[in-house]
Amino acid sequence: MKIAVTYDNGNVFQHFGRTEQFKIYDVENGKIVSSEVIGNDGLGHGALAGLLANNAINVLICGGLGGGAMNALTSAGIEVVAGATGNTDAAVEAYLKGELVSSGANCDHHDHHHGEDHVCGDHGCGHHDEHNEGGCCGSGSDCGSCGGCGDIKIILEGPNAGRIVRVHYEGTLNDGTKFDSSYDRGEPLEFMCGAGMMIAGFDKAVVDMAIGEVKNIHLMPEEAYGERDPEAILKIQQAWLPGSEKLNVGERVYLTNPAGQPFPATVIDKDEFTITFDANHEMAGKELNFKIELVEIV
Repeated sequence: MKIAVTYDNGNVFQHFGRTEQFKIYDVENGKIVSSEVIGNDGLGHGALAGLLANNAINVLICGGLGGGAMNALTSAGIEVVAGATGNTDAAVEAYLKGELVSSGANCDHHDHHHGEDHVCGDHGCGHHDEHNEGGCCGSGSDCGSCGGCGDIKIILEGPNAGRIVRVHYEGTLNDGTKFDSSYDRGEPLEFMCGAGMMIAGFDKAVVDMAIGEVKNIHLMPEEAYGERDPEAILKIQQAWLPGSEKLNVGERVYLTNPAGQPFPATVIDKDEFTITFDANHEMAGKELNFKIELVEIV
């Protein structure tokens, strides 16, 4: 098993897409047997998943990352544990003890998480299964067909298809409510255009834009996060899900399917014996509006 940690002078670097180094740990029987520091080869958000996949990484521990990066990493079969801080060696030891809880994607407009995130599955809440093989699953997932940048499938045509782009955006609902803005964070969003890393309508809008162009788009649910799926409401016996007794309504968690693949869900109901999750994306069924500005093509 190989674990990578975003690295800066002994500590977990807090911005995945800007990390210049990773510390790679080889783990056997739950113990660290060796480690080394490698460079990022000058790559940005859109290509780091491929770098890690090419180094046979099973788990990434990092500070902050966005939904696009999360999707690319999980599509490449890499389990992501975000929100870590402090010493990298201590973070890996905490992960191996099942004590490191992921915050999920935490700096991207495509996946807002409210409250603490947990991982639940065959081995219970808060435990990260070292045999997870990742993958995008769960209704409402915004991942596409990116399999890591060592084997990218470009699904759109246009001048920006297959290129790393940086965009500013503002997202609003039909009533004018702003749900996210890169302008407010002061940092553009970076992703590989046309590779399915973004919701379909957003990706299609950017694929033919010129640097400096500003575009306003309106997306129906089928071009965004899809309609709400009643089959994504999951009622489970608490006895079948160790650790679920500690969860509260409204908490965001990661569940694992029978193949060990993680997917996000929200606790929407709980009684003495059962717990109910909603695995729909929180934007499912909603029409979305975006103002998009193409800042740079890397």
